[in-house]
Amino acid sequence: MNPSSLPSPPGGEGATARPLAGVTVLDFSRVLAGPYCTRLLADLGARVIKVERPGVGDEMRQSPEQLEPGRDDQSTYFVRFNAGKQSLALDLTHPLARGVVEDLARVSDVVVENFLPGVMLKLGLDYESLSRIRPDLIYCSISGYGQTGPLRDWPAFAHTIAAMAGITHLEANQDAAPHVGYFQTADVLAATHAFGAILAALYQRSRTGRGTHIDVSMLECLIATEDMYFGGVLNGWPGTPGPRAGLMICQVGGQFLALQVVGGAQFWPRLTALIGRPELASDPRFATREARRQNRAEVEKIVNDWISRFATAEEALAALRAGRVPCAPILTPEEVIAHPHLAERNVFPAVEHPARGAVRIVNTPFRLSSGPVGPRGEAPYRPGEHSRTVLSELLGYTPERVERLIRTGAVAVPA
Repeated sequence: MNPSSLPSPPGGEGATARPLAGVTVLDFSRVLAGPYCTRLLADLGARVIKVERPGVGDEMRQSPEQLEPGRDDQSTYFVRFNAGKQSLALDLTHPLARGVVEDLARVSDVVVENFLPGVMLKLGLDYESLSRIRPDLIYCSISGYGQTGPLRDWPAFAHTIAAMAGITHLEANQDAAPHVGYFQTADVLAATHAFGAILAALYQRSRTGRGTHIDVSMLECLIATEDMYFGGVLNGWPGTPGPRAGLMICQVGGQFLALQVVGGAQFWPRLTALIGRPELASDPRFATREARRQNRAEVEKIVNDWISRFATAEEALAALRAGRVPCAPILTPEEVIAHPHLAERNVFPAVEHPARGAVRIVNTPFRLSSGPVGPRGEAPYRPGEHSRTVLSELLGYTPERVERLIRTGAVAVPA
């Protein structure tokens, strides 16, 4: 590995200060689940080689909110999830591409891919094939439904996975019909579960010298997010539709706020004391979580009647916090970006961009006291921007060999 070929992180910290410095990741993934996983690995210091299709690259380059007039390959989406990586444009269907990938596997610690199961096998680039070249290789496959099972060949996006996981049904609450959710939760959870499994596999390899194949299912990751319903139904509870009792949204002075009156045995007694009605804590209608669920409408009326006495949401929130009742204002994304708490924690740092100068993205959601964590540099500006660098510096290919691969169409560089 040649860390000097990587972009320097903001603030000038050396890449070697990061926990995964010296780890090389071969990234065949695109869209969200795989790229976010490898972005986290890059933020921890790994050298991530992003393999893109010649010409078009990762399809998320063409997403909305383009950063540069006249171009359609510079979306904010792509920049956020691919900051700090190097782009190698490689036609995986070309006869010469397999040899390049095999050479890359020899010098890589981790491979990440999120094609439909069977695609990498057809290309001869599956775990069994590449682990014969490097037996201690850690190979992570992210897919909608997993590498086995009758649904393994189904294409998957967060929306369809939420439907299959029962989450769309639960989030409908008591509405007549389910509705489309906003968040790409299944992708992000698959990414973070894959990230954790890869770190565990790297640690295991350091003790045993063995590699492994990691199989991450978006469906199973999303099912794992549900904390109560599945556990209850699995063990005989009949289940009830939402909304969940004790989770409330109130309006004060034209602003909405959220508060919680369940989650700990002390929450309801605190709230009843705060509103001046401590006798409600032992009232049979509200004394237990189940009772408050069954009498949700009465609970909400009592709380809303008290909340309505305040002139502003700020006053209500201050009273709730003083009473140690969990609460928060309901913010817009624009308000989130401008919030001083998040500014102090540098949640929205900037990375360089050739046309814009700087682009703000979302930071890694954890910190280490031992050293820097966060975006190490800009996202690849063009598909294949680092093709020559990767092949010459990482694989030791001669300039003549590199140019021959480019002429044949196996490898591409920006025009």
